Amino acid sequence: MPDRSRPDPDGRDEPDFAWLYGGRQDEPSSRDPEPTRLLPTTNRPQEPRDHSPRQGRPYQSPPPSRPPAGPPRGPRRTRRLRPRIGWVKYLIALWVVFLVVVPIVAWSKIDRVAATPPGARPAEQPGTTYLLVGSDSRAGLTRKQQIAYGVGKAEGRRTDTIMLLHTGSGPNLLMSIPRDSLVDIPGHGTSKINAAFAWGGPRLLERTIEKDTGIRIDDYVEIGFAGFIDVVDAVGGVRICPKQKMVDKLANLDIKKGCQEVDGTQALGYARSRHTSGLGDIARAQHQREVVSAVGDKAISPWTIINPVRYYRLAMAGSDSLRVGKDTGLLATMRFAWAMTRVNGKNGLTCGVPISDLAVHWDPQRSRRLFTLVREDRTADIPKSLCRASGLPGQ
Repeated sequence: MPDRSRPDPDGRDEPDFAWLYGGRQDEPSSRDPEPTRLLPTTNRPQEPRDHSPRQGRPYQSPPPSRPPAGPPRGPRRTRRLRPRIGWVKYLIALWVVFLVVVPIVAWSKIDRVAATPPGARPAEQPGTTYLLVGSDSRAGLTRKQQIAYGVGKAEGRRTDTIMLLHTGSGPNLLMSIPRDSLVDIPGHGTSKINAAFAWGGPRLLERTIEKDTGIRIDDYVEIGFAGFIDVVDAVGGVRICPKQKMVDKLANLDIKKGCQEVDGTQALGYARSRHTSGLGDIARAQHQREVVSAVGDKAISPWTIINPVRYYRLAMAGSDSLRVGKDTGLLATMRFAWAMTRVNGKNGLTCGVPISDLAVHWDPQRSRRLFTLVREDRTADIPKSLCRASGLPGQ
């Protein structure tokens, strides 16, 4: 075996293992390697060290940087809505206060009058019956207004309208009593029922109606000309449907035939006119119920509640020319106002007292039957034969 050792510079022989690793045997070997070359360095970004406690964990570069995200939209929207919801609550509370306070203020302006008659009266009856009187009082009207409305300048109070409104278990009933009705007036004999109001005011009128009908009157409401006009104007006018052209100088009325919108002044003339029809006072009572029903339709509309101006005007309308009985409280008056919005053909009955002729005598049989049904609060059982617009049989 050949000697493959190499002399050591220090004088020692060192084995040559080139033959073992495939090196050439005759290739001279040098102990001094080539000097190390320094390569140019480049600036490299320093990578963060992995401080993970686990050894040998490969380094993971962080995700590319993103612009900082803004606050979540959900919470921000919530913060914006909270103040708005708070304001809405305050507005609703103020609106409820407004709806309550306005009628109270209007109520404070209404006059009270002694209307309950003394002495014996009909016993308590189911349901509630109101006596509604439209007086010809000119209180609150200037001379110019009296001329414009065609109401003259008469002094005192007389009845232009007499109606009974009954509410109870059945449909509301609005029944006109013609002011020329010939009835027995206690202490005065037979005369026109309008005279009872002129002689003894609300008390004698109530006593007369209770005696002749047997119907107990629970509350009294009276409104003058000015209040009537204000109420119609407060709801923005009403729709009437005269069956003929109507020209009545005494009522300052000149309207065409057919359905049309009218203001308070025209509605008053329409409700007062009795010289354009052969039915006279009977036709006037029909017109009055027509206007009252039209006002009720307008007053009950959602716009009355939504529109604060309209609500205020309607609540205040006629408060200066409205009178109620001393026994009629605020709640009873509000119930009356609500009931008056439900007297049209869809929600109630409107008719005149059954009469025998244009004189005006009450029909003894038909009127007695109608009065009995009202006393018993059975308005749902009233047939058409007893509830007619004119009160005349067959009309």
